[in-house]
Formats: sequence, structure tokens, C-alpha cells
Amino acid sequence: MAIHGNIQAKDLSEEDINFVKNYEPRDYPPNAVTADVILLTIRSGRLAVLLVERASPPQSGSWALPGGHLNPEESIHETALRELAEKTGFAAEPAHLEQLQTYSTPGRDARDTKMRVTSVAYLAFMPDPGTPKAGSDAHSARFWAVDDLPEFNSQLTWEDGPVLAFDHAAMLRDGLERAASKLEYTTLATAFVDEQFTISDLRRVYEAVWRSNIDAPNFSRKVKSASGFIEPTGVKRATGRAPAGLFVKGEADIISPPFFRPVD
Repeated sequence: MAIHGNIQAKDLSEEDINFVKNYEPRDYPPNAVTADVILLTIRSGRLAVLLVERASPPQSGSWALPGGHLNPEESIHETALRELAEKTGFAAEPAHLEQLQTYSTPGRDARDTKMRVTSVAYLAFMPDPGTPKAGSDAHSARFWAVDDLPEFNSQLTWEDGPVLAFDHAAMLRDGLERAASKLEYTTLATAFVDEQFTISDLRRVYEAVWRSNIDAPNFSRKVKSASGFIEPTGVKRATGRAPAGLFVKGEADIISPPFFRPVD
């Protein structure tokens, strides 16, 4: 008989069985675990993050990353995917999803007076998935350009855009730095574009994530010389000027030599 997950009764000693039988969770401070998802995409050439307007306390009416509580029968990874689907209607798994960091500073959530709330943040990349549909516990859901968030644009005031709930601004800041770093040494820029893409499509990902202009000819040379980064399809897409060649992601996961962000 299974005790929990992969642990079987036969794997437990008599001492372990007695310990579990007499274990009293109320002897320890209550804790809750949540998952929050930083879903980034490129919309109209701008880096955008998916946010939901909270429908219930704490901080109802504020904007937050989609997320929620871990259920007993699921892993935290499954929680992240479920909450993303329930809150925004995006049921398909993102092109890239990785665990970013755990946030557990006391007082990060108003419920900390009753129980500690620890969040595991996930970072996700995907091509523009379209318009989200608000679900459970959300008044609305939409993509916000990062540069339209006052906490990420010093030219804006608090009246110009949403201030993020909880410590989600810190999560997003960490996620943006991780994304910018990943593009330096991995091929994950391809997670932001369609299966077939032009080099210009790829360059716009770098420009949006790095929030910098990039020299087009130099970028094209670097991408084509990076072994296994992209592969030509032999097909061309009509553009405003000359037709542009279409590419797909190559077999490589690491860029060698790495690209480096422009230094201001």
C-alpha cells in the first residue's frame, strides 16, 4: 500500500511507521505553498508579461502574476500549469518553462499573520498566444508591455499603469534578468517565435528582451555562424522589401561563442 507518492509501506521501518502515526502537524507553524508564473512574450515588438486583476482579497483589484496554491495531489510544476490555465485560459504548456526562484521572505503576503506563504516562481516563454480569458479568481487578464509598468519605467507615475501585488515586481525583475541572461548563452530566443521564423523575427526578440537596438547585419552573421542555432528551411516569406529566408531551431541548446548584451 502506498503511503505517499512513491513511498511504499514496505519501505518504512517500524520506527518510521510509529513516527508518522504519532506525528502532529499542529506542533509546527502553518505554511502554504503557491506557484506564480512569469509568462513573457513579444507583442508588437515589445516584451510583454501576462498579468491578472485579482478578484478577491488579499489585494483585490490589484494586478498580479497568475498563480495559486499547491493542491495535495499535484507537484508544484503541475500547480503552475493548472493556475495558468485556470486564471488565463492558456491550457497549452509554454514553449519554455523553468523554475526561477523561491520567495519566502516573512511578510510577503498579508496572510503571513495566519500562515507563512511561500511562492515558487516559474519563468515561461512562448510566441504571442493571443488574448487571454480571465478565469477563476480574476476580474480580467491581459498582457502588459513591461515598459508600461511604472515599476519598470522611471518616466511613468503610479497613475500610468498597474502596481504589482505582493512581491511580484521583484519576481518579474528577477525573471527579466534571467531571460536576458538566457539569451546570451542559449538558443531560447527561439521559444518566443513561431516554428518557422526569419532572422529579423529573432533579432526583434533580442531587442525586446534586452531593450536595446541591435545592428542587423552583425546579428545575422553571429546567428548564422553559431553552430546548431538555426537551420534554413529553403522557403522564403514575402516581406515589404525582398523575400526573407525562413529558419527553424537547430539542434543546439547552447550558443558558442555566446552573445553578449550591448553595454550602455
